[in-house]
Amino acid sequence: MLKPSFTTIRRRFTTLHESSQGQDLIEYALMTGFLAIAVAAVFPLTLMPSVNHIFSRLMSTVAVLVP
Repeated sequence: MLKPSFTTIRRRFTTLHESSQGQDLIEYALMTGFLAIAVAAVFPLTLMPSVNHIFSRLMSTVAVLVP
């Protein structure tokens, strides 16, 4: 089995470092995570039981409709 030379490895890392493919995806994931944390921090805890009740009813309705 051939082992890659130092130059080949260095060239691959340089290509990865200079490539911007996937950068947008990471940025969107970070923004979504930040938004989720901000909403959780601002969302009043008194509304959580009612939201939980709504989702529970929705899921039970879906369970009945979808066999």
